[in-house]
Amino acid sequence: MMKPFFKSQDKDFTLLQGDCVQLLKQFDFKFDMIFADPPYFLSNGGISIQSGKVVCVDKGDWDKGGTREYINSFNHDWLSACRDKLKNDGTIWISGTYHNIFSIANILNDLGYKILNVVTWAKTNPPPNISCRYFTFSTEFIIWARKSEKIPHYYNYDLMKMLNNNKQMTDVWHLPAIARWEKMFGKHPTQKPLALLSRIIMASTKERAWILDPFTGSSTTGIAANLLNRRFLGIDKEIDYLQISKQRKAEIISLANQEIIKSKIKDFNIYKLLEKEMREEALYTLDLPF
Repeated sequence: MMKPFFKSQDKDFTLLQGDCVQLLKQFDFKFDMIFADPPYFLSNGGISIQSGKVVCVDKGDWDKGGTREYINSFNHDWLSACRDKLKNDGTIWISGTYHNIFSIANILNDLGYKILNVVTWAKTNPPPNISCRYFTFSTEFIIWARKSEKIPHYYNYDLMKMLNNNKQMTDVWHLPAIARWEKMFGKHPTQKPLALLSRIIMASTKERAWILDPFTGSSTTGIAANLLNRRFLGIDKEIDYLQISKQRKAEIISLANQEIIKSKIKDFNIYKLLEKEMREEALYTLDLPF
């Protein structure tokens, strides 16, 4: 039987250590939603600005670029494994930049996914471009796709409209990059902000849904999921990042800490107005088999 790296007492937050493709083959369980932040293959010796300081953008061996054939093969393998673990009406969100997003889009089509949107995350506080030779990089792309062409997916249209001043929400989201308080237990080089993951989860799942992150890092997906009363499985190769994930989960065991964190994210205030109604429509699915 598979042994988790960590499983919270409430059973709503589970971590596995290892390669996601290999681990996903070892159990039969279907998820309502997947968020994936795969390697962008950007670690090529370049430099950037963080907190006003010049830093190297090398994130680790896991992010070093290979050949085009290698990158396509890598993306095909994990996207195929994830599709097998999605419910028939489930959806997947994948973040990226121009370095990897076109490969991913093509493979999604090849595997039978249906692309629903490509969200542009326009960062309200991007780092400056220190070379001054091209436009400042201020956006990332997030593909939203469902598993099947013909089986409908869940989308909380009414909530998204409320979050956007009662207007239809567009596919351009103006949200800040990660805040300093989100890194209090340690840094992950590609950590996504809670505001971004919270909106994704609100948009495409009901309460008590099961959410998978195959490249979990410091588990922003899992923290957002638990704050929104969803359940979570995260997978990562790096033990250091899984330790940060454990600490972040420990922080939100306290209801007081949960409320403090929620108060810092605008979307939560509106979500609370609909929380009771959503809870009455909550999903009840089986627990993980480990």
